[in-house]
Amino acid sequence: MQAEQVEIAQFLAQHPPFDDLPQKALNELAQQVEVAYFRAKTDILSFGQDISDLYVIRSGSVEMYRRNGELYNRLATAGIFGQMGLLMNRKVRFPATALEDTLVYCINVELFNRYCDEFDAFADYFETDGNVRLHQAIVEQADGNDLTTAKVKSLIHRDVVTVDATSTIQDIAKLMTEEAVSSVLVTDVNKPINDDPEEDDGQVVGIITDRDLRTKVVAKGLAFNTQAKDIMSTNLVLLDANDYIFEAVLAMLRDNLHHLPVVQKRRPIGVISLSDILRYESQSSLLLVRGILAQQTIEDLAHYARQLPNVFVRMVNEDANSHMVGTAMAVIGRTFKQRLLVLAEEKFGPPPVPYCFIALGSMARDEQLIVTDQDNALILDDSYDDEKHNAYFQNIADFVCDGLAQCGYTYCDGEIMASFKKWRKTRSQWFDQFADWIAQPKPQALLNSSIFFDLDGVWGKTKWADELKIFIAKQSKVNRVFLANMAANARNRTPPLGFFKGFVMEHNGQHKRSMNLKRRGTAPLSDVIRVHALAIGSRKQNSFERLEDIIEAKLLPQGKAQDLRDALEYIAMMRIRHQAWQIEKGEEPDNDLDPHLLSPFEQRNLKEAFAILEKAQSYLKFSYTANSGVK
Repeated sequence: MQAEQVEIAQFLAQHPPFDDLPQKALNELAQQVEVAYFRAKTDILSFGQDISDLYVIRSGSVEMYRRNGELYNRLATAGIFGQMGLLMNRKVRFPATALEDTLVYCINVELFNRYCDEFDAFADYFETDGNVRLHQAIVEQADGNDLTTAKVKSLIHRDVVTVDATSTIQDIAKLMTEEAVSSVLVTDVNKPINDDPEEDDGQVVGIITDRDLRTKVVAKGLAFNTQAKDIMSTNLVLLDANDYIFEAVLAMLRDNLHHLPVVQKRRPIGVISLSDILRYESQSSLLLVRGILAQQTIEDLAHYARQLPNVFVRMVNEDANSHMVGTAMAVIGRTFKQRLLVLAEEKFGPPPVPYCFIALGSMARDEQLIVTDQDNALILDDSYDDEKHNAYFQNIADFVCDGLAQCGYTYCDGEIMASFKKWRKTRSQWFDQFADWIAQPKPQALLNSSIFFDLDGVWGKTKWADELKIFIAKQSKVNRVFLANMAANARNRTPPLGFFKGFVMEHNGQHKRSMNLKRRGTAPLSDVIRVHALAIGSRKQNSFERLEDIIEAKLLPQGKAQDLRDALEYIAMMRIRHQAWQIEKGEEPDNDLDPHLLSPFEQRNLKEAFAILEKAQSYLKFSYTANSGVK
């Protein structure tokens, strides 16, 4: 070797992870290293650019930043950077700038990957082991996305303005003018706060906005002594102070709201407005929802739905996590249903009896992606008369299901759709149906439970859906036989891992040499999580929110629920990125991934996520039995 290369080898041999390399490998490395020089204050790496080298600082210092501009790390001599980009998707994750005049050694990615494969100590330095490695990958994935970490309370910059229900609208208008606010909360301090937080909204009983004063007071010529309780809006959507900002975005878009009250321990602390949100996310892709609500025909909706793949890809490219993507896609899907139901009622007339249109499965869980079918049903008022009313609701259901199909939500192969009469039942019939499934957990009942136990009211009397959720939670929790059977059912779809922890792929058919990340990954994880959630009586629908309840209940050994969360997030993001990549290539998106397209780092983490699922399914076997219930 030349003298310069000998000096490089000697330097690297003094610092990890190079100090564990055999001399031959060290010499090869020294011969392939390229040297680069950067003046003080110049950029070395920019966020999102292609990266093909690992960087080792020979002299000088480097600052690394998060994508939002915050300082992430400062490195000096022997510091290493660029590994996350190499291990993930060959894109820079953390921008780097020379703090002073800096000399770096550049190691090309081909040599870096070969050394990771050949030398365990070298690979371990960059990857760590087991679940810790997977968790670190999840953290890095989410880094820099403010909407996933910033909470609603950070948007509140003034004390809440409240009025009593008996306050006059003149006094309210004066107060709003003095306080320079566009809304006030109406509270009842004497209202008792129920012990069950999921059945009680605390002391907030209504909200009055500028718009209410215009449309309900001035336009109708009401007297100035009209009381707040006569004009306030009572169908409230409340946010907890610790909810994330992206949840506020989705709540506003889902319900077409401009103001959301914020509560802490179910007492009001403020109101956030649409303008507060837009300051955070002025270019939100989710504003597609507002366009859906403006369409006038099924044909218009179907044409508008063509934008959905681009919205999906944009969210992925903006580093949205799986919870954000799943919730956004579910909100958009619900909005299509809501608009179709409005159009249906315009065509067929008002409903002869009250009803609730419910979404089921991934849409109800806020875990919907771009590849999805439709699962839905109808809850009818107990005054429903089949002879008089069936034709109307058959027309409504057909109109909505056919419209959804035109908008890209394919018909359900299992015929779980409101257009099939057996899934249009009265309130009493639905309670009896759920009670029967829980009391007699036969195979078909278990299959139906895994679909119908994830439900959400989309249109009409949505409180009826909430009542069913409460019933399911209370009945399931105390039925040991049912839980044991649900646990057994949740073990049916196993992860694609072989005996020696290699990937097991399809050998025949269209998706040969691939694995289905939904059927063998996210779906069985959701099944496992659902069992634990039912065991503690959780009424949450989303898998991540169910895990929060499971952690709070201390149902699982320490760290196991976090492992499930990391595994679900990693596999879901693999599905999401795979589908986005297919869309960008002009291909039809699916759930079938060829693992050979992944980097060695991604393959190892995916195997670890599947291993967590495998262990979680084994845990079900010994934790839920018909005789002992939950161990």
